[in-house]
Amino acid sequence: MPTSDAEGKDWSLARFKKHRPNTVTDIGPGDGTYARLFRPEHHGVWWTAIEIHKPYVAKYKLKNTKTRTGMYDELHIEDARQSEDHLFHRDLVIAGDVLEHMPREDAVALLQRIEQAGTWHILVSLPIVDSQQGEVDGNPHEAHVHQWDAKDMDQTLAQLGGRVEKMHGRTLGVWWWSRRG
Repeated sequence: MPTSDAEGKDWSLARFKKHRPNTVTDIGPGDGTYARLFRPEHHGVWWTAIEIHKPYVAKYKLKNTKTRTGMYDELHIEDARQSEDHLFHRDLVIAGDVLEHMPREDAVALLQRIEQAGTWHILVSLPIVDSQQGEVDGNPHEAHVHQWDAKDMDQTLAQLGGRVEKMHGRTLGVWWWSRRG
């Protein structure tokens, strides 16, 4: 779904306020959940979106290229797995309800690329219960390809080094990874 469950959003917002990033890349923003939640809390942040499904750009007003308005300052319509590394060299990279839409090995490789690109923080949110889902509104990328559990993501992020804070809810798990430095 291009939307996200409310579980863990207050927890995520508290970390955003604490770390106050100046540059953010939001992978798979869908309807712009995190931009709508975080932008009012910290002005002057440069927001980049990487959205694979072009129809979402107009539908959710992610960016209007003619008027240069919308939720995001910069928008790339592409698969994040093929994105240039510089898009991940940010204070914060958000993978909010997106990693379950790709094979596990692709998700792990993407997280490793994000860390290697030099990001300071990674926010991950995903279902930690069985959450079968197919194509939604003509978007094949909405299908859930891998069913994560909390322990698997705990271990995946721990392997990146750094420090990990986590919140395991009833349906979603949320992690805030931070580079040591």
